Amino acid sequence: MSMWRSRSSRDRKTVVCIACGDSVLRSAAREYDKEGNRWERHGKRFEHLCKSCYRNLCHQPRAGLEALLVDIEEHGVSNEEFLYRYYDAVKAQYESAEERER
Repeated sequence: MSMWRSRSSRDRKTVVCIACGDSVLRSAAREYDKEGNRWERHGKRFEHLCKSCYRNLCHQPRAGLEALLVDIEEHGVSNEEFLYRYYDAVKAQYESAEERER
């Protein structure tokens, strides 16, 4: 008897795409980890994207993005103000990185 679960039984499970809300077979989905590190699996519960939504994602590095969003988010802030804060924070981050490289 194998100590590993059968992959075929796991792949028959249905998951919901967090982007479009469609229910798809697990085998037709991709794991999504908001921390950007799906290889570190210990203690995590993954969300899923259907293959179509996954292909439409930007696959650029996003280290620190979650912390940045939490820092600039404030209950009741307008979308416009949130975007101004995000732009200013990213601009400051990249300007300081360029200064360190000089």
